[in-house]
Amino acid sequence: MTLQQLKYILTIVNCGSISEAAKQLFISQPSLSSAVKEMEQEIGIEIFLRSSKGIALSNEGAEFLSYARQVVEQAELLEQRYMNKKPSKKLCSISTQHYAFSVQAFVSLLKDLNTNEYECTLRETRTHEIIEDVRNMRSELGILYLNDFNQKVIQKMLKENDLQFHPLFVAEPHVFISSEHPLAAKSILDIEDLDEFPCLAFEQGEYNSFYFSEEILSTRTYKKKILVSDRATLFNLLIGLNGYTISSGVLNSDLNGEQIKSVRLRTDENMQIGYITNKKVNLSLLAADYVRKLKSVISDFGYTIISQEEELK
Repeated sequence: MTLQQLKYILTIVNCGSISEAAKQLFISQPSLSSAVKEMEQEIGIEIFLRSSKGIALSNEGAEFLSYARQVVEQAELLEQRYMNKKPSKKLCSISTQHYAFSVQAFVSLLKDLNTNEYECTLRETRTHEIIEDVRNMRSELGILYLNDFNQKVIQKMLKENDLQFHPLFVAEPHVFISSEHPLAAKSILDIEDLDEFPCLAFEQGEYNSFYFSEEILSTRTYKKKILVSDRATLFNLLIGLNGYTISSGVLNSDLNGEQIKSVRLRTDENMQIGYITNKKVNLSLLAADYVRKLKSVISDFGYTIISQEEELK
């Protein structure tokens, strides 16, 4: 087993296919496939499951990946320290529901990267896809929320897929509305106050279950409802139609401008927002740093971060 072979495995996982990895590594696809098979034979496990749809990590492969990533990262640190070697391209992939704080933490992460090269992905996507991304290791972590309504269903899915939820903070639900909205002067709103205005929500595609909704009160009947797929469209409709959406209340004016306002929603419900990880794999140094950035951003908004001791209760 060589360090180069370990790097091959990491590249394949990051690319999602052997053909794309071969392009990035500047070697032929047959050569890369052969190198992987040789390693599998040497260590006695099948790292990748192969099918007509492509490749996916096996359970043993996921465990192997965790060790391989640590070895490669430590080897690179040694090379940089004692051989003055240029740091390799930094890689990181995050999947998240549509939260401004997850974007702000991502911005902070990249600004502080001490490297000239990186290839990072931030996917604002649907709830089911976040779970699938982390299960298949397309992303190292995924950000979503749990509450009394969806918790049993989501936690059951996480358990079945060897995923773990790590709570970050408890958010009191707010509504996002235009700063010019007729109700913008209010300090707190009842959901009934908004009945005459369009409710905007993120569509969940094929898995359009109430349990996967990004907004609480998903089972409520709304007179006017618009489903959207991205945050920019949602904000444009908030402004253009005096619409509203229900979210965490954490809104960054530097990223989202001054045209959107967050107003507290009167409800007994709350949102426990956190991130999910794959139990088979340890986070890379970059992903772990992203988690620290998340906690810093959330703390700056005045929310209390849930400690590891509280998480274990």
